[in-house]
Order: sequence, then structure tokens, then C-alpha cells
Amino acid sequence: MKQNYILNLFYFWIPIAFIIIQVVLESILPRDVMSNSLSEDGPHELLQFFIMLLATLVSIYYFISSETNKNIVYKFWFGTAFVCCLYVTGEEISWGQHFLEWNTPDYWHRINDQQETNLHNTSSWFDQKPRLILMLGIVFGTLILPTVVSKNILKLPDILKTLIPEKSFSIIAFLIIGTHLLEKMLSFLDIDFFARYSEVQEIMLFYFVLLYLTNLYHKLSLNENP
Repeated sequence: MKQNYILNLFYFWIPIAFIIIQVVLESILPRDVMSNSLSEDGPHELLQFFIMLLATLVSIYYFISSETNKNIVYKFWFGTAFVCCLYVTGEEISWGQHFLEWNTPDYWHRINDQQETNLHNTSSWFDQKPRLILMLGIVFGTLILPTVVSKNILKLPDILKTLIPEKSFSIIAFLIIGTHLLEKMLSFLDIDFFARYSEVQEIMLFYFVLLYLTNLYHKLSLNENP
């Protein structure tokens, strides 16, 4: 009973509460206040950093854990997750510039559209495209792949089946794709509701990654110690 309550809290209530609070704030706060909240030094950016910092620590811990030593697939999966999470964590704070406030070198100043020491503001290949790939991976892996596998349309070995997100992740996936489609529809109608939707989307994406890595390791631990 207690375990179900905890699972509902993390997989359902926290994501739902986040979206509701965000919509309320976007509705009642002046646009300049909301924009400042979503700026590089705002609370949303800090929340993204701390979520991804946790995901980075979780992934490196699981990478070196004995639970992944017996299978190269899991070792590779967590190793890849660590590299990706470390990159995102560093980029979120411009590798320390947001805290230590050093000056951006002149040569980098010219190629970075926000004059920061990071990669994601130099090209969409380091920012929008990786985010889109992550979003599509979450939607496909959570909402489509489980059905395809369960109906034997696609046969996967048990090792790869373990990597598929559990059904409990569906609500987060629906929120990610739902708010994304809503933002696109509002933009098409020339309704500027979200001050910076990308910041809101990133929090949900990063939260999914953190929960997914934790849940996956828990599944591996149960399989190892039934």
C-alpha cells in the first residue's frame, strides 16, 4: 500500500501538479515576471540542473555497480546515459559560468548566440535536435513500443525488453507529448501562452530520465535478487 502511494506520487501526482502550477503561473503572472522565472538564472533552469545532476550521479553509480557487471548491454546503457546526462548537466550551467560568472572568450562569444561557454547555443544539433530525439524516444518507447512487443509484432530478447519503460511512465509521456502539441497548436493560432515552453518541456524530459534510470536499476536488482 505504501509502495503504491509512493509510486503514484512520483509517476502521477508530481508531474500533474507541475503542469497545473505552471499553467496557473503562466495565466496570472505578468509576462516579464514569467520570462525572468524562465531565464538562464531562474528557478526552472536551476531545477533542470539539479534533476540532471541527480541523473548523472545515478547513472555513474549504476554504471560501476555490480548489478551491471554481468551484462555488457546494461553496462553500455548506463555508460551512455552517464555521458549524456553529464553533457546536459554541464550545459545547463554553461559548465560553471552561471555560478562563477567568468567572461566568455572572444572567439566563443562570436559563435554562441547567448555569449555563453556552452555548446547548445552554437547549433541546433547540440540543442533542439537532441531534445527532439529524446522526446520522440520517450513517446515511442513508452506509448508505442510496449504495445508492439506485447502483441508480438516486434520480438525482442528479454535483455532489451527490460530497457522498455514500464506502464507507470505513460502519464509523463502523455504530458510531454500533450503539452508539446498544445504549444504548437497555440503557436499556429498565434496565441503566445507559454513564455518559454522549451524550459517547461526540458524539466519534464529530465524528470522522466531520472525516474527511468532509477526504475531500471531497481528492475535489474530484483532480477538479480529475486
